[in-house]
Amino acid sequence: MLKRTFDFIMVLTAILFLSLPMLIVALLVRLTSPGPILYWSDRVGRNNLIFKMPKFRTMRIDTPAVATHLLCDPDRWLTPVGKFLRKSSLDELPQLFSILTGDMSIVGPRPALFNQEDLIELRTRKGVHALTPGLTGWAQINGRDELPIPVKVEFDEWYLHNRSFLLDLRIIVQTFVKVLRKEGVAH
Repeated sequence: MLKRTFDFIMVLTAILFLSLPMLIVALLVRLTSPGPILYWSDRVGRNNLIFKMPKFRTMRIDTPAVATHLLCDPDRWLTPVGKFLRKSSLDELPQLFSILTGDMSIVGPRPALFNQEDLIELRTRKGVHALTPGLTGWAQINGRDELPIPVKVEFDEWYLHNRSFLLDLRIIVQTFVKVLRKEGVAH
């Protein structure tokens, strides 16, 4: 209950402070490529339940619905502002609303795409599926996009067994450092 209360208060505060930057990003997306401002992807949430997760759209509307690392030449599918939004992690800001609704937490394993069966199966086997997915997590500050799936799940499992309020605070602080340095973003 403490984690959910912390998430709710922090996210409401963040939305207040970030509403202008979010509006600017929305306008940039709208003005630089056809299609919707938000991309809603089917993600795997707590106990493997599917939910719709919003992101600012960084890819063209005709992009295949697979993980970016599975695309041939992912950069060719990016919108004019897509690379910047991904490198700066600004594309993730709409997920704050998923935290408000309880589909996500600030800290937890990143939600898998509905079709990442190998990741879902391994997380389920390790018990990680019982956690609410997060905007950031232990795996994100230890490699993010650069991690192979088995290593990512090892980090997720470590978090499952060692989670605490202080660890969450540490992960949040380290996330800000990583985002400012633009570390661990492959595309």
